[in-house]
Amino acid sequence: MPNTTDLDPSKSPLAFFGSEVRRHREKTEMTQKDLGGKLYCSGALVGYIETAKRFPTDEFADGCDKIFETDGSFGRLWPLVARLALPSWFREYVEFEAAATAIRTYQAQTLYGLLQTEDYARAVMRTSRHRDLDGLVAARMERQHILTGPKAPDIWVVLDEAALRRRPADNEAMRAQLQRLLDYRFDPKMVIQVLPFSAGFPASLDGSFTLLDMDEGADFVYSEGVGSAQVMAHPDEFKQAAFRYDLLRAAALSPGDSAELIASLLEEL
Repeated sequence: MPNTTDLDPSKSPLAFFGSEVRRHREKTEMTQKDLGGKLYCSGALVGYIETAKRFPTDEFADGCDKIFETDGSFGRLWPLVARLALPSWFREYVEFEAAATAIRTYQAQTLYGLLQTEDYARAVMRTSRHRDLDGLVAARMERQHILTGPKAPDIWVVLDEAALRRRPADNEAMRAQLQRLLDYRFDPKMVIQVLPFSAGFPASLDGSFTLLDMDEGADFVYSEGVGSAQVMAHPDEFKQAAFRYDLLRAAALSPGDSAELIASLLEEL
């Protein structure tokens, strides 16, 4: 089971929610498995929620109120949890990403991190002038291990044409990057589409965002700002983002035509 001893309740609404679940569970002398049985979920999910590694659903919150007789306190806290920002920007997101069963992402400016080559990632990250560039690149490459694991998620990527035409100074790095995108044509768990300039204004003028489908806990939307990130786990917000994503997919080139465009850009280098 996940370790609950390192959780700081003040870190975020999600951490506070998890600590309250743990406090009431221990007060009633229930194990995580016991509570999971009453909530019709696994004990592991209870542990993940207690350690802020999964988002609770509203049904989970309501169930806790009934079991612990807390007069709706979990239900009142849940909307805040569902609209929280990640506890420490990106580090925790990687854990959610690794546990996702499906990932849908729209990338407006650069290529999706899970698809980047090392040289391309280095060129992108160099612009931030971070002192530990090697460490950042290594961490990004480590993230990509989920693509080849036994529980690799299904991934659907919509790339704005601008992301393909914005290139590092090193043409060889871009050649290798475009070739990697083409190689993914043969991956049964990967779909790549390009949203061409000819499609006009994209359905997401706000920029890039990612939808993560989880096998346990609430699905959520992830987006980034300047030095920060936002997560939306409320079902209505997820539904709205998913509809926007469907519009992007509909406006994009087919996977085959997208591959042809990528190949033509490769030939230009």
